[in-house]
Amino acid sequence: MIKQPFFKIFMTLLISFIFITGNLSAQSLKINPKASSMTIYGTTNVHDFKTSVQQIKGEVVINSAKKVQSASLEIPVHSIKSGEKLMDNKTYEAFNDAKYPTILFSLIDVTSLQINGDDISAIVNGNLTLAGVTRKISFKTTGKNTKPGVYVFKGSVALKMTDYKMKPPTAMLGVMKVGDAITLKYDVTFE
Repeated sequence: MIKQPFFKIFMTLLISFIFITGNLSAQSLKINPKASSMTIYGTTNVHDFKTSVQQIKGEVVINSAKKVQSASLEIPVHSIKSGEKLMDNKTYEAFNDAKYPTILFSLIDVTSLQINGDDISAIVNGNLTLAGVTRKISFKTTGKNTKPGVYVFKGSVALKMTDYKMKPPTAMLGVMKVGDAITLKYDVTFE
């Protein structure tokens, strides 16, 4: 027969351990690709253009203090589609897709975090790798906790291809030239 004081102490320690370890565990949220979109906007000397990202994979890990512990994002270069085969091929060529088939983003930190009820705004700092070149970027994002465990973030990121040693594409024997600056607009859902 177990003595009462020992049993009470044991149960108290067990419940405390479960409570503490339960609160220390991190929450991992993955991108829901069906509820997410990314579009790249740019210009040429002939017309503006936009291309869509068809595949997005990523994860955010939130620690017990409700702070972002890590975040990563992967986009296969061949998932960028404009609907025009020539433009898509020129895009893949600019990325040197045979050697660098994936666009990568890895979080460094989140600053200027503001949470007001379910609304979130922050500055995201991370490393973006395009065509094998990694550079630190910072951008503002706004988000919303739409239901328990589901977060939607929106925003845009302005980039220059030449910052990543990418040569802006040309077509029609150099008559059509793509501008160096592009803007990536995103609307991603993590759950």
